[in-house]
Amino acid sequence: MNALITAQNLSVSFDDVEVVHDVSLTLRPGSCLGIVGESGSGKSVTARSLLGLNGERAAVRADRLEGAGTDLLRASDAQLRALRGRRIGYVLQDALVSLDPLRRVGAEIAEPLRVHGVPRRAREGRVQELLAAAGVPEPELRARQLPSELSGGLRQRALIAAALALDPEVLIADEPTTALDVTVQAQILSLLEANLAAGRAIILISHDLAVVERLADEVLVMKDGRVVEQGPTSQVLSRPADPYTRRLLAAVPSARSRGSRLSDAPPLELSARDREALGARRRGAGSSDGTDAAGAAGAPGSPADGPVLQVEVISKRFRGPDGRERTVVDDVSFALAAGETLGIVGESGSGKSTTARIALALAEPSAGRVLLDGEAWSGLRERRRRDRRRRISVVPQDPLGSFDPRWDVGRTIADAVPAETGGPARSEARARRVRELLEAVGLTAAHARRHPLSLSGGQRQRVAIARALATSPEILVLDEPVSALDVSIQAQVLDLLGDLQEALGTAHLFISHDLGVVHHVSDRVLVMQAGRVVEQGTADDVFFRPQHDYTRELVAALPHPTLQETA
Repeated sequence: MNALITAQNLSVSFDDVEVVHDVSLTLRPGSCLGIVGESGSGKSVTARSLLGLNGERAAVRADRLEGAGTDLLRASDAQLRALRGRRIGYVLQDALVSLDPLRRVGAEIAEPLRVHGVPRRAREGRVQELLAAAGVPEPELRARQLPSELSGGLRQRALIAAALALDPEVLIADEPTTALDVTVQAQILSLLEANLAAGRAIILISHDLAVVERLADEVLVMKDGRVVEQGPTSQVLSRPADPYTRRLLAAVPSARSRGSRLSDAPPLELSARDREALGARRRGAGSSDGTDAAGAAGAPGSPADGPVLQVEVISKRFRGPDGRERTVVDDVSFALAAGETLGIVGESGSGKSTTARIALALAEPSAGRVLLDGEAWSGLRERRRRDRRRRISVVPQDPLGSFDPRWDVGRTIADAVPAETGGPARSEARARRVRELLEAVGLTAAHARRHPLSLSGGQRQRVAIARALATSPEILVLDEPVSALDVSIQAQVLDLLGDLQEALGTAHLFISHDLGVVHHVSDRVLVMQAGRVVEQGTADDVFFRPQHDYTRELVAALPHPTLQETA
């Protein structure tokens, strides 16, 4: 059987710096090759070389590089354009920034159809078919919406729909399930399996080893631009030969990892001074230097301290572009205690992020109320909330999108430091505070002079955590804080969050589609479906002894066999 993709000793350089070294791979019809490794290992650069998408600065050399019958080393720009979409489809990695924010989703998906000559009348029906096949509910409505009106999971599915528009022979999927909940992930994996059964081939780039295990026939493990291990999936993931592969597997969070560290990084040790600085204020006004008696004690909170956040029977309704009013959060109630982690799980569109926005007072509930430290938090004018905003901070899903690209890290963090910090010596005190925060999240003072674009994904997330800690909050709202990170960096960030919580006593509202991550970090779990809470309880009760049919479906949809067997 002829190969659809062949690379022999592929190397890629940027400005004479080689970032991919002598990679060889073969992809045949009906087969799936999984490529795994840390961020910066060369996975995406290798994939983009197969489409000529590495840019003018890239120098690509290989003994042989062919794709869909085309010599990719000698192909003209016109030949490569003809290849993309029709012969080789590409699912981009970052759904949050890959869609044009000013273009309707339907127009985005129809673009490859238009470029390759599909008549306009046929495009609209094809777009809706593709959205439905990718698991998008109400495809006619979604096609008329802007990307900003869709959840992260829906945007990811729209990208997949666009890549499959022309039924390509080869699909390169770069982290295709990163932003998806487990049930939609299962739909997408089934869709990809159907493409394999039809004779198409897939190159799957993913940090989710469970997804790779389900889909890939062969796995290629990359580190620092080199292949360190390659072979059948069952062999590489069950009997890894290379120490690096073994470390990747050990870093996967699950029920079995609960209560243990995931990374090789040593536990974070905060000095008494650091504890005092980072835990400067608890439920009271700070002094002129940003500290008070409660923070000086440095005593972490515990669940026995009582709720710091109470959400009482909240609902939220929105009017869509079709004029219909939809309820996206419906009678949701929960309490969050000091020092506790409450995980919120559910499908994309289940109301998780809207609930978080209401908890943060970034959106007002249509009904119900939110209390912060027993006092009204929702339903107030912003000026009445302003002094208490520092008690609750957010770590976003997309840290890069939340940073001002013109600001360096130091200014980004300093902007969040309370204005009264340091009194008259404000500049010096703020600089000291920034250094303390960077060190607390495992970075150095030198990172303060760098810009976000020069940082890795894990470093950006650490900066986002440092910024969130700048106000000494009682509560951290973590909205998919590790969904875009590879498994080893994810492990470091999860360990860091655990260390900080133990040292400072912060309460965490942890929102994630990754049930393994939620089980690893959470004391209690709340399950949402269609805007309602269908089940809540301890993490072990919810995942090992689910009571609701929907929770059982979530657990059953996990591609990770270990957790399924345990459950």
